[in-house]
Amino acid sequence: MTTSLCPQPGIMDIALYQGGASSIDGQADPLKLSSNENPFGASSRAISAVAEAAAGLHRYPTTDHAGLRSAIADVHGLDPDRIICGVGSDEILTLLALAFAGQGDEVLYPEHGFSMYRIFALSAGATPVVAPETDRRVDVDKLIEKITPATRLIYLANPANPTGTALDMGEVTRLADAVPANCLLVLDGAYAEFFDGYDGGATLVEARENVVMTRTFSKLYGLGGLRVGWGYAAQHVIDVLNRVRGPFNLSSVALAGAQGAVRDRDFVDTCLQENAEQRVRLTGGLRQLGIACDESQANFVLARFANEPEALAADQHLKDAGILVRLVKGYGFPDALRITVGRAEDVSRVLEALASFKGVE
Repeated sequence: MTTSLCPQPGIMDIALYQGGASSIDGQADPLKLSSNENPFGASSRAISAVAEAAAGLHRYPTTDHAGLRSAIADVHGLDPDRIICGVGSDEILTLLALAFAGQGDEVLYPEHGFSMYRIFALSAGATPVVAPETDRRVDVDKLIEKITPATRLIYLANPANPTGTALDMGEVTRLADAVPANCLLVLDGAYAEFFDGYDGGATLVEARENVVMTRTFSKLYGLGGLRVGWGYAAQHVIDVLNRVRGPFNLSSVALAGAQGAVRDRDFVDTCLQENAEQRVRLTGGLRQLGIACDESQANFVLARFANEPEALAADQHLKDAGILVRLVKGYGFPDALRITVGRAEDVSRVLEALASFKGVE
């Protein structure tokens, strides 16, 4: 059967996003360190809030997300009227492309940036533009060199995924200084909480009309299964995004869980402390085994091997030991594995398995 229906330009150039593996053939309960999830799960307050909200599943959720926006604003010291909530931060990032980029426009992002950035650009009909990185770090000068009169969005994940490296606020500000007034700098803060002393770009958003920051509840807060994120921007940007956002984009269960999670600061502090300690253990252990890795400011480490065959062999060895990590060839690192920082016992298992792989007693 033939059809004359054609998708919009750019759609068929999109390769399907590949998430981290979640199963190993023949193994019932593998240790999953492939998706940067919180190894401690969600907080008890979030789980209780979800259970309570489940009693009202026959009711539509609110359309203004006022309770969650207020909670986020209270915790982070922000203006609730300048906050928008979405189905993960992905939805906010998507809406930004659809609302502010189109045919003839360019969307700029770093070489090893989140693979969805290209998809966001193509979905909007815009042209994706890639700026080279230097030694697995975002190079602000290279980004600035790629800005043209057609640039409408610049996506910057900080800390970056899958490298875990991060720019300090001085470098982020230097980039913001170079962004023209008709272009938005979008600071993707999926891992911002793990970068000690970094506010995710909130101070820049407060000071400028063309900077947007996004956050997610899927990483630190352990709510990947609920899909909740948020953005913070100038009022005129939020107004535009709310015009294209679906009115019931977040369920009542998701809203309740996220509100409970963001207010449970004891749980957050415990998770951050554990992540920092185990990240040091994992990084140090990898280096002792002769496996290179940069200093990560996130909840994962990019382990670099001698070449692609060694990385593939290490991945298989870990699978044989019941451990799932992430191959990142699609991000430009065929010789590397991205390993989520787990609990103390998880890190021990990874290091023991890799010591066995390396033939170290």
